[in-house]
Parts: sequence; C-alpha cells; structure tokens
Amino acid sequence: MNAKPHRDVAAELEALDAKVVALLPPRYQHCYEAVSPTSMGSAGLAYGPDGKVAWGEIWTSFCDLALAGGPPHRGKLLEPVAEAEATAEPEKAAEAAAEIDRAIALTSGFPVVAGYAPGWVGLPCQTVAEAAWLQFAVTAENVSARRRDKVLQLPAGPGFRAEKEIKNVVVALAKAAHYWEGHLTDAQQGLAAAEAWEPASPAEAAADPAAYEASLGELEGGLREAGLTPLPPRYAGWVGVEAADEEDAVWLLRAVLAEAVLARREEAVVYLPVVAPSAGRSLRAAQVFVNAWELRKASRPHRPSWRPSGRS
Repeated sequence: MNAKPHRDVAAELEALDAKVVALLPPRYQHCYEAVSPTSMGSAGLAYGPDGKVAWGEIWTSFCDLALAGGPPHRGKLLEPVAEAEATAEPEKAAEAAAEIDRAIALTSGFPVVAGYAPGWVGLPCQTVAEAAWLQFAVTAENVSARRRDKVLQLPAGPGFRAEKEIKNVVVALAKAAHYWEGHLTDAQQGLAAAEAWEPASPAEAAADPAAYEASLGELEGGLREAGLTPLPPRYAGWVGVEAADEEDAVWLLRAVLAEAVLARREEAVVYLPVVAPSAGRSLRAAQVFVNAWELRKASRPHRPSWRPSGRS
C-alpha cells in the first residue's frame, strides 16, 4: 500500500488564506477566529404613520457577514416556494412581491422584476460577478437564492409575512449589498461567476429523481470515501456535515466558499449543494469540503474534539 504523500500544511494554509482574502471584505481578512458566529438576536420592525413597515429605518448597523463566518440572518434555511403554492393565491403572491419590491427599494435600491418562475422575484445586477457574489452571500444568510446570468433571484410566496419571510429576504439582501458596495475592493468583485450553483428544489428533485439521486450519490459518496458521514437528509438540495463546533464550521465554510463552491451553515453543520444534473459539481463540492476538513485537522492534530464523521 502506497503511503500518502507528505502535505505541506503551512503552504496549503497560506494558499487558502490568499483565496479567502480575495473573497472577503478587508475587515475579515487574516482573522479566522475573530468573527463571532453567534447571533445577538433580531431587531423588530418599525412602522410609519401610514401603518406600513418603515423598511429604511429598521437598523443602524449590520451584523458580521455570514459569508465571513458571522451569524446567518436565519437559523434555518428559507426554502424555495413550490410553484403550486406560488400560483394558488395569485393576489397574495402579488402583494408579497410588491412589499418585497418596496422594501428592497428602501433598503438596497435594487429594481425588482418578475422572477424566472413563480415563487421568485428578480433583481437585475450590474454584472454577473455582482449577482454571483450576492447569491453566495445571501445563501450564507440561509435564504435561498439563485441566479440567471446577472439577475439575482430571491424567493417570494403568497404566505410570506412582513415580520418573517419578507424581512428575512430583505435583510439578507441588504446585508450582502452593504458589504458588496461599501467594503469590497474593485479587484475583489469577482467570484468565478461563470459557474452557476443551483441546489435542487423539492419540486425539481421530485421531477427528475434519477438525476437528483445521481447527484446526491455523487456528493455523499465523495464524503463517505474520505471517512465522513453526511447527516440524514433535512432539505432537498443540501447535504449537511457536522463539524466539531461552530468555530470549526466557520473555518470550513470560509474554506469552501473561497474555492467558489456554494455553501452555508446552521450552527455547527456545514451544508453543501446537491446540483441536479450535477455535471461534476456535486463531486467537486465534496472534494473541496474533504480537502478543507483534512487541512483543518492536519493543522490542529492535537485537538481532541475532531471526529471523523457527523452524527447519525
């Protein structure tokens, strides 16, 4: 049996840090443990004299960017709205989309157009790179996001409430846009934008189960081959692996994102996308995560909390 080649851990960590620097705003560079991953809670909504939400007045500052390891705006994923649900109550769907439009205009200034499909609204961006970076950043806040060329797609459904789902969408976007516009250098505003990442929705997984199962098997097989155990399925389109704790999950998240692979986390669980049909992307996501996991373990060999698999 051939021995594994020696890893130059220091050189690999230096190369990884350079990629993280290229991805993140300067305030988050070269600091893996300085960003708190824990949320301090969410502020309530403020209302104007007309009884409508005063979206432009509900915050004065932003939490750390989840893309950088800060607390995601949502603890759990805001999933896509099924087309049947989105079309069942067209008046309510139109009202929710109109409120998202009004809220985004007051907070981020993006125009809002019809989405590529029922259950989505579109936000035209200046460039494909901007749309791609915002998709990564919004997804890291645990709000579903897609991209069609340079149009960012965000979820909108008839059941969306101002104080819950609409707020989730608006704040996640405002947080991401704030960092894109005010904290990234011109050189940083590029994120391998040519590759589109789109985790399969429940409807898409059901519509083509063979393609979905193949992609899922590709991702889970790549993880298991390295000795990792994916968590039992919780969401269509995502596979979770539990890290030792939130600190390690943050480190792993940043390492995966720095390789331009879409990812997000819920506490100590890092989620990787199931893209169907895969075209090799699910396997690539597994390989990037495994490499990050092994590198993290190699750089901290005496830490007792490292374990070879997620919980069952």
